Amino acid sequence: MFGRVNIICKLTMVVGFMSLAYSCANRGIGPQGGPKDSTPPVVVKETPANGSVNFNERRVEIFFNEYIQLDKVSENVLISPPQQRPPEVKAYGKKVMVTFDEDLRDSTTYTIDFGSAICDNNEKNPINGYSFAFATGDVIDSLEVSGQLLNAEDLNPLSGIVVGIHQNPDDSALTTIPFTRIAKTDKDGFFNIKNIHPGAYRIYALGDVSKDYVYQPGEGVALYDSIISPFCNSELQLDTVWKDSLTIDTIKQVLNKVCEPADLVLMYFKENKQRQYFQRAIRDERHFFHLYFAAPQDSLPIVRPLPNDTTTADSVSVNPTKDTITYWLTDSLFIMSDTLTFELTYQKSDSVYELQWQKDTIYAVYREPRISEKAKAKMELNKQVKHVEIRHTARSPFEIYAPLVIKTETPVKTMTVDSVHLYEMLDTVPKSIPFEIMPVDSSYMLWQVTHDWKADTNYKFEIDSAAVTDIYDNVNEAVKANFKTRTLDEYSSIIIKIDPFDERAMLQILDDKDKVIKTLPAVAEGTKFEYLSPKSYYLRIYLDLNGDSIWTTGDFATHRHPEPVYYFSSKLTLRANWDFEETFEYLTIPVEKQKPKEIKTDASKKK
Repeated sequence: MFGRVNIICKLTMVVGFMSLAYSCANRGIGPQGGPKDSTPPVVVKETPANGSVNFNERRVEIFFNEYIQLDKVSENVLISPPQQRPPEVKAYGKKVMVTFDEDLRDSTTYTIDFGSAICDNNEKNPINGYSFAFATGDVIDSLEVSGQLLNAEDLNPLSGIVVGIHQNPDDSALTTIPFTRIAKTDKDGFFNIKNIHPGAYRIYALGDVSKDYVYQPGEGVALYDSIISPFCNSELQLDTVWKDSLTIDTIKQVLNKVCEPADLVLMYFKENKQRQYFQRAIRDERHFFHLYFAAPQDSLPIVRPLPNDTTTADSVSVNPTKDTITYWLTDSLFIMSDTLTFELTYQKSDSVYELQWQKDTIYAVYREPRISEKAKAKMELNKQVKHVEIRHTARSPFEIYAPLVIKTETPVKTMTVDSVHLYEMLDTVPKSIPFEIMPVDSSYMLWQVTHDWKADTNYKFEIDSAAVTDIYDNVNEAVKANFKTRTLDEYSSIIIKIDPFDERAMLQILDDKDKVIKTLPAVAEGTKFEYLSPKSYYLRIYLDLNGDSIWTTGDFATHRHPEPVYYFSSKLTLRANWDFEETFEYLTIPVEKQKPKEIKTDASKKK
């Protein structure tokens, strides 16, 4: 026995000597530092113990095996039931201390979810999913509710959204009373509301911008029609002393407890209610100014010059999102004035998002740019020879399903249609062909030329000089363009049949960014998408319940849910000059598992 110990000691000395000699012989290498620490802190003590009952203090202390720091406490730490005055959460060396700022309720279970707030001091490795619970009564509630929150329009998960329960079954409770218990969704949209008292509840999700755990108009929300009654499927009587010596997590492990419901799916939406107000007036050039609004305008505001009540603009244009309105000035007195004063009458949202007419005095100020005399002379020369600038899409390869688009930089006053020409090229001989040309909107700055294009065909497009005159009496220079349409074998097509068929279904082809390429209504024999480029696509449908041909969000006041959305679970890879056919059984796979992972993102992170 002693001999063996002696041998081990000698070997240890030899190995130690060799290690020392090796380190001395390699001094030039220097300290190597060792592997990077990737281990999060470990809880070594909790005061009181996690899962304690009859707690009557205001402070909780948690001790760790190393120095720690806190990260984004306001975002990560969640107290349930929610507090009117958030507790103070501080880190001191190897300790986290939570101090409540209000009296605790009697016979209530409290849960502190730390999320990823607690990290080690050096590498910032977080403890994920750590929670602490205690009860002010002699029983700690242990029921749980779990599920996933998805964005209703695109089935993307949402992180950082509050999910809560109410004992009051009326929806009005969400507008007046903070939640009974709460949780936050993780990066995949999953939530777990812990330590629930037995009973019946309504469950909601809330984009709680106001941070009061009460629904405010304009905040995102998710509704769930059914009342939920949480339960667990495993019960075991434990000796009181033994039970008190175990943590909540240990008890769960011993019991192998499974709580229901654990697979709730909530669909999150925002109502079409945006705060409407006037933002600012910008006048970049003398001859026009912009009015910017916080949300799309359903009707044009009334602009009246002060002190003269005369027309200020010969043309008005609205951007595609309808939140920017441009007024084009033609009166030389207004154009040469540095400051224009107007009375603006427009619709503004009140506190409950109802639109009310509002009058404001606004100023459109032009500031002359600071430029050299040489540059100023060049600008004046350009003004003397200014023409109507015309841009167009007549270029190869041209898509045979698309109109030819013409865009001008200023509103058009007149266009001589006889001076616009379209030819089909027969070898080198142009053949005049019929077409239609129409303005896209009332600004007369965007026009479309439509024709039944042939595949693999050469065309010529021409606009004669002075065919277009803008509101400033400038005319265009001649435009000439040659272009060729794509061949049919450069396209693919796909026929989509949906099962079960629903005449309200609208089918959408999506690109790899989850953006809509084409939308068509469902047809019983199959909806055909033609002239698709040969590449990969994705597919979804929504049920157009109100028949307006657009996806419609929900409405909290009427308890109306968003229109249902379904994703085809696989990528559709199309090849050139091929016709494909696919059947979409959109009710077969649970909706939360439908969306392909390649296009799935956290909807909370999208701008």
